[in-house]
Amino acid sequence: MVVPAYRPDPERLVPYVRALVEALDPDAVRVELDAPRSETLDALDDLPAVADVNAVDARRGKGAAITAGFESLGTDVLAFADADGSTPAASMADVVAAVRDGADLAVGSRRHPNATVASHQTVARRYLGDGFAWLARHLTEVPLYDYQCGAKAVTAAAWNDVRTHLYESGFAWDIELIAVSGAFGHRVAEVPVVWEDQPNSTVSPVDTTLKMARGLLRSRHRARTIREDRLHELLDARSDERSLVERFSAEVTDD
Repeated sequence: MVVPAYRPDPERLVPYVRALVEALDPDAVRVELDAPRSETLDALDDLPAVADVNAVDARRGKGAAITAGFESLGTDVLAFADADGSTPAASMADVVAAVRDGADLAVGSRRHPNATVASHQTVARRYLGDGFAWLARHLTEVPLYDYQCGAKAVTAAAWNDVRTHLYESGFAWDIELIAVSGAFGHRVAEVPVVWEDQPNSTVSPVDTTLKMARGLLRSRHRARTIREDRLHELLDARSDERSLVERFSAEVTDD
């Protein structure tokens, strides 16, 4: 279990990790902590014994943090949950159960008709999110209601397929993971969750949505490349960009 966090509220994060441990009984929990304050690190001493904290001085981005966490674990199922606790531990357990039941990738969904939204986003965030989901359904080969809910799980085998094809270091990582998994023909299950918006989120609605839109187009390109679309293969051949795994491996070697 990986929990990516950027300057989280320890009073929310610590109880949430405890709830995840109780609900899922994971072999390991890895809190990937970006740019922490000293008082945050002190407060995280109260985390359960199964939880480790990997603190990095810089802000890597959500996608880079999850990738680093997944690469550090050797479990048969890999999962992540956003640190704000918007997805309760019981719903996170449902997401993991979908992988146990045969899915290669399970995607938590707050927009699924059977989802329960306990607290809604602002009108602006809701409309931007709905627009992004509509666009993603038309540009990827994985039709879902929701692509960005911070609750997903993947088998180790499926992760091994996709890991070197992921480049998005920020919030667009979610859509890239889904698009690339779809290109590999993985079985993707959408799992309705209970969800509660956290008003103190560090996400900027407009700026993040624009970045995700660009990330969506790049993710579509990478999925098409995997499916051997000639145009996209040509464009990819001209790029010297390194995947997150390559960047992560280089950083570990330098250390």
